[in-house]
Amino acid sequence: MLALLITTFAVGQQGSSHIHFTDITARAGIHFVHNNGAFGKKWLPETMGPGCAFLDYDNDGWPDILLINSEDFSGHKVHGTTTLKLYHNNHNGTFTDVTRKAGLAVEMYGMGVAVGDYDNDGHDDIFVTALGQSHLFHNNGNGTFTDVTKAAGLWGPTEFSTGAAWVDYDRDGLLDLVVANYVQWSEKDDLYCTLDGSHKSYCTPESYKGASLRLWHNLGHGKFEDVTQKAGLYDPTSKSLGIATLDYNGDGWPDILVSNDTQPNKLYVNKHNGTFAEQGMPAGIAFSEDGVARAGMGVDTADYDHSGHPSILIANFANQMVSLYHNEGNGLFVDEAPRSSIGHDSLLTLGFGCFFFDYDLDGWPDIFVADGHIENQIEKVQKTVKFAEPPHLFHNRGGGKFQEVTQEMGAAFASPKVARGAAYADVDNDGDLDILLTTNGGRAYLFRNDGGTDNSLRIKVVGTKSNRDGIGALVDVDVAGMKQDQMLRSGSSYLSQSELVLTFGLGQHGKADSVEIRWPSGQTDKLSNVPGGQTVTVQEARGIVAHRPFAKRSQ
Repeated sequence: MLALLITTFAVGQQGSSHIHFTDITARAGIHFVHNNGAFGKKWLPETMGPGCAFLDYDNDGWPDILLINSEDFSGHKVHGTTTLKLYHNNHNGTFTDVTRKAGLAVEMYGMGVAVGDYDNDGHDDIFVTALGQSHLFHNNGNGTFTDVTKAAGLWGPTEFSTGAAWVDYDRDGLLDLVVANYVQWSEKDDLYCTLDGSHKSYCTPESYKGASLRLWHNLGHGKFEDVTQKAGLYDPTSKSLGIATLDYNGDGWPDILVSNDTQPNKLYVNKHNGTFAEQGMPAGIAFSEDGVARAGMGVDTADYDHSGHPSILIANFANQMVSLYHNEGNGLFVDEAPRSSIGHDSLLTLGFGCFFFDYDLDGWPDIFVADGHIENQIEKVQKTVKFAEPPHLFHNRGGGKFQEVTQEMGAAFASPKVARGAAYADVDNDGDLDILLTTNGGRAYLFRNDGGTDNSLRIKVVGTKSNRDGIGALVDVDVAGMKQDQMLRSGSSYLSQSELVLTFGLGQHGKADSVEIRWPSGQTDKLSNVPGGQTVTVQEARGIVAHRPFAKRSQ
């Protein structure tokens, strides 16, 4: 039966050769250059950012773009004033810079971003991680944001914060916040490291002490409390960059996955009582196959083989290959990358942003990895490793097989970059997924998905008893006997946030035979015979409350 299903869906894969990603950044009106503050001293934070996000901040059904920026270091003003950038989607392939109007023209050494409606008022809020003080921006619902960091109780920690994710870990209907921290670094404590014995280079995190992540519990009424230690998450040895949530054991409670740089990756399993148990090592994701703690950057999870269990993707340093931990369904993961093209093709590249997404809408999650080294002199000491590197796009052929198709996606897409953050969304509402990419010290890229099919079903979930965004909801879609499942999640990738809408490729089929949504509250909703070619909004316990047909495809 499985072989028949693979054959049935593979017909749709034949059209994937026509797909390409078009660089529409300039014509879309996105003019952004990341300021990493570099002034010749090679301070560690300079090479780590930036992140990016898709969010629908004005609830018009069209994803907008937020680009995170850093700033000059104090006493070393060389680049001028730089701030976050918010671009409003004009519904016609262009965007307008509304940063100042929205109240987000804020200077900080920004790193990453997570999007979520923490107060359930129907408007998505923004948390920006930073070197120093991170910030929470409340969406006022009128196109503006207010910095509520102090009022929310989040003011105080001045850390090297990186990835973040909103998650309702206690299933009380309020989104909590988990924040990754990298290392203990300050300007006065910066260390001297060298690659060639004569010039300063960026130090590895092994040179610095680690830092624990933080878990902020949402108390309601706009207030948070730090419950890191009480929840069992305090670990000052970690050097964390990526955060993803998943239901690793299928118990209906969100678990937390953390990718660490030169320290073991962590898998915090939810114990249903406000605490977590760390299970990275027994689950098999802490180390590489040869027992080495790799330099983990971005992270994502998905059921890429329709097994019914979420597997794990982690981007690693050069000479370490990407990790593809397959969930065996018995509490264990096995890294399939060394035995696949994913491992071979990613061995020499340094991956940051990464995610699963179905770019050709054939019903099988594909893999994207944004690449770029941290050291601009790396080629002088490692001839086979480059500073600027092409991304990876791995096409899922089914049966656990992947094929790299980067070079087929267009010259601009496949060109070498010093990439960091990456996210996806359907920016033109035509049914397929487009890519947003940032580079360190350089421009941002918006790639439009062209030449393929629009045969998908997109689902936006709205919680009532659950958090309003429906973050943590598990959506199972059955298409002609093949089941796809996705969890709506905040965070993932590297310092970035993809849209809070789920896209299911339908292959050659025109509808989903059934859709089942298991909400964080425990509520289960079931739908039947849902046509593709549209975005449906499903409200908890009410079913479909809105339909939006896809727009005419871009030319």
